[in-house]
Amino acid sequence: MQSILYASTANPHSILGLHPHKNGSILRVFDPVAQKIEVQIGKSRRLIPKVSDDGFFALSFDKVQTSDYLITRYYNDTAHTTADTYSFLPSISDFDLHLFTNNDLRDLTSLLGARVKTINKVQGTRFVLWAPNAHRVSVIGNFNSWDGRRHIMRTLGSSGLWEIFIPALPEGEFYKFELRDASGHIFTKQDPVARQCEMRPGNAAVVCADNNYQWNDDKWMDTRQKTQALKQALSIYEVHLSSWDGPGLPEKHDREFYNYRELAQALSTYILEMDFTHIELMPITEHPYDQSWGYQTTGYFAPTSRFGTPDDFAYFVDHMHQCNIGVIVDWVPAHFPKDAFALGRFDGTALYEHMDPRLGEHQDWGTYIFNYGRNEVQNFLIANALYWLKEFHVDGLRVDAVSSMLYLDYSRDHDQWVPNEFGGNENLAAIEFIKKLNTLSHDLHPCTMIIAEESTAYPQVSKPIHEGGLGYTMKWNMGWMNDFLDYFGNEPVHRKHHQSILTFSLVYAFNENFILPLSHDEVVHGKGSLITRMPGDVWQKFANLRSLFATMFAHPGKKLLFMGSEIAQWREWDADGSLDWPTLSNSQHAGIKTLIADLNKVYKNYPCLWENDHKHESFQWMDYA
Repeated sequence: MQSILYASTANPHSILGLHPHKNGSILRVFDPVAQKIEVQIGKSRRLIPKVSDDGFFALSFDKVQTSDYLITRYYNDTAHTTADTYSFLPSISDFDLHLFTNNDLRDLTSLLGARVKTINKVQGTRFVLWAPNAHRVSVIGNFNSWDGRRHIMRTLGSSGLWEIFIPALPEGEFYKFELRDASGHIFTKQDPVARQCEMRPGNAAVVCADNNYQWNDDKWMDTRQKTQALKQALSIYEVHLSSWDGPGLPEKHDREFYNYRELAQALSTYILEMDFTHIELMPITEHPYDQSWGYQTTGYFAPTSRFGTPDDFAYFVDHMHQCNIGVIVDWVPAHFPKDAFALGRFDGTALYEHMDPRLGEHQDWGTYIFNYGRNEVQNFLIANALYWLKEFHVDGLRVDAVSSMLYLDYSRDHDQWVPNEFGGNENLAAIEFIKKLNTLSHDLHPCTMIIAEESTAYPQVSKPIHEGGLGYTMKWNMGWMNDFLDYFGNEPVHRKHHQSILTFSLVYAFNENFILPLSHDEVVHGKGSLITRMPGDVWQKFANLRSLFATMFAHPGKKLLFMGSEIAQWREWDADGSLDWPTLSNSQHAGIKTLIADLNKVYKNYPCLWENDHKHESFQWMDYA
């Protein structure tokens, strides 16, 4: 009784439920708010006596009883009849347990988290959590008044897994896990593999049924399986969903956000008008803080609830595919925030991160770094990447902050990092993780893209692993971006003295499979919009911007343009605001929009501009001067 009252047991099923006792059986139930409790076995119905004021009920039987029984709990004027949570055996198969303990379970959501299931003809929700160093774990929610004593989970041996099945618990219920660590400290955590989360500022997970969305993108998926990304036109429109409020959307009125379905309709129409081939979404994984733009992820398996449900997001991707538009999403395996409810110090220990801050913390960003050397962490991240590719049919992941993953001394003082076993600064565990991620994603989901945002000269980022590369499909060309904007920032009369800045990118343009990015990072934090970075008066600024875009589309490499740049808005991007659509009433702004649409059309219609733009044979200088 003490171990239940103080929620200190790791094996509540050995105490609660029906158990052999002397020559018969004893049934124990704990419910501190029930007025009375009855048990029904077959046609027999008996009152279970209350044996303590704390909420313990117990009933002895002279004979051994069947485990097939029902419990009726009475609360004021209501009665609830269900099977007993503590009458069920573990429902995890030996095969799944084997895959998990060997870090080879690619579909983590099939095992971990909340799964609506039918067990022994009883419908309910099974909860499984990996927390190997916790001393006790419970599921809490409205269904048990957030009381960690009422649904204590059992530990499954040395696997580090905790499990419980709660009968009659339906989808849509909010829940968290309550943990007790080795020091007796009790705290709550969000489910690391929650597939749906509460709308911020709340941070509970939501019981989510299996994905039963009926997809209608067979044609797109069949074509994608046969089309290598490097051999197709790729012109990407980068979007921050919260601040894109373009044509075709209804009035918001008092709403904060549009739904994924509304955005799908409006964005697809606009992208088709502009002739982009793909859309790239800044992170749509769940995150608590709007101003992080999604790059401080807390719900790695959950599309953010700001815009709707997982089915709503599936509709978004499906609709884009039916419009012949590819979907890329930003993915953040480099770091995660320190929010108390999230992954950090998950079971009272540094489970997903390193304990040593020289290895486990990003000083610049105030976040934790994943411990890539831990197999379970690698498996978590790889399974997450595969989840988005499989469950939501996304066509690619743009991996954020790859440079910070590759180098142990990234943005650190000389005494604030730990060398690898060979004395170098390469993060060997992260490199192993990256290669495994790229191998599995390309094997299991052919012709999808894994794109690196990598800003250093690390060699062969986008080259095959068997050739000594990291195996990414493509890499953002950050050097080109910096040189390109530097060159066009000069007055035209002075550019002849800086011509090498413009031509230098062709020295290395074919060393990697490059995307040319003019992304959100170039129009924030005081950098100004693209049009304001052009020299001269207003007329000259527009002329220079037209020249910039035309040169970009003529340069080898796939293209990426952040929203708002195509209308030459004067303000730099404001994530809390909207784009300056009224500027299109001005012919100069409308002209830039027309130019981007025309450039996309020309780019798509002339294969010489894209089918071999990763090979040096596709380019020849006519005049290098």
